[in-house]
Amino acid sequence: MVAGMSTPSLWRTPSYLTWLVGDTALGLTRALVGFAFPLIALVVTDDPAQAGAIGGVGLAVAAFSGIVGGVWADRHSRTRLLVLGALIGAVVAGGFMALALADALTFVVLLAIEVVLALRTGVFGMAGEALLKDIVPSGAIGRAQATNQARDAALNLGGGPLGGVLLTVGAWFVGAVLLACQVIALVTAWLLRRHVPGHAPVRAEARRSVFAEAREGFAWLFSRSDLRGVLAIITIINLGLSTAITTVIFSLQQRGFSPTDIGWIAAGAGASMLAGSLLAPWCVAHVRTGILAAVGIAALAAAVVALPFVDALWPTVALLAGGAFLIPALNAGMSGYFMVAVPTHLIGRASSAASLCTAGAAPLAPVLAGVGLAVFGRLPTLLCAAALCALAALLAIASRPLRALPAESGWAAHAERSAPPSVSVTRAD
Repeated sequence: MVAGMSTPSLWRTPSYLTWLVGDTALGLTRALVGFAFPLIALVVTDDPAQAGAIGGVGLAVAAFSGIVGGVWADRHSRTRLLVLGALIGAVVAGGFMALALADALTFVVLLAIEVVLALRTGVFGMAGEALLKDIVPSGAIGRAQATNQARDAALNLGGGPLGGVLLTVGAWFVGAVLLACQVIALVTAWLLRRHVPGHAPVRAEARRSVFAEAREGFAWLFSRSDLRGVLAIITIINLGLSTAITTVIFSLQQRGFSPTDIGWIAAGAGASMLAGSLLAPWCVAHVRTGILAAVGIAALAAAVVALPFVDALWPTVALLAGGAFLIPALNAGMSGYFMVAVPTHLIGRASSAASLCTAGAAPLAPVLAGVGLAVFGRLPTLLCAAALCALAALLAIASRPLRALPAESGWAAHAERSAPPSVSVTRAD
């Protein structure tokens, strides 16, 4: 953005507010599914390994189907994809509610529902992320991402306790709330179709195979000296943290804690992230993004390293809450810089490539947690998660490209300096 020019307030941008409402409804869906489905699976199967397998398969399907979603987000109208995704989500949520009311939930049924929901997220979810760049000017991306982090923190704060309360009524009630969320997402997506011009979709005659177009997203991503090294660090910390949290949740359930009690794990982290999100806009604007990332990853690692030696519920809640405080600033900085660096016509493919790289190992987390608990027990499984997080922290502190990422005002210039001479990509116009 040119110095001296101001960007409009996000709160006076109707298209952004509409997008935020719809994306919040989808975020609540993800929070409820992420909290409630593992517990429902654990109750149905009474086997941490089977429950972990359901979560692992879902994460894998979402990660790999996101490649198709990224290509589609660059090929087609992103608002139309959002409408179609919300319709599919509503049908699946209604089906889950009906099956729960009929007491027909089994391992196979839960696995099938998880796979369909994961496909919906992977194929259509990337359109919502890509659409943000069509709505928000580059000078306001940092603020938009910080706002999104505050929203996500509030969902984490309320998602766990809400999921616990819903489960006390029954799994069908979870389905009813998921259905309501999808209806909200459908309405907002339809409104966005009328008010957001968006990008020019790729003409049919210019399209190539999904694989060829997806490969361009990876080519762009790995050509970036400022981003490719960071991917491995984020992958490792995500795997370690997800394994630790899943292990804690499964362990508490096996020890007889209620879903409401377990919900305080997410609520504690959500409260801490909500507090941290209040500082995120200032941090993104005034602190180097690389420093935020290194310190935030180190704080997360410290919490997970201490976790194996804490057994009671409330100390566990406090530890994870403390480690989560800088997550909003870390995420806002890294995602904001990424969105400034990536070209609009490539945002879907580049985002899906980054998501696959950073979340590609995530399907291992519920499997490691479930099998680890069943075979080795809580302490060895948490020690394995702690070792992964400690490794990520050491790599983050030692990474020069990560530490070099500037504060928000320097993102555009730094991204331009770090760009390779040329990367061939398919343009939308």
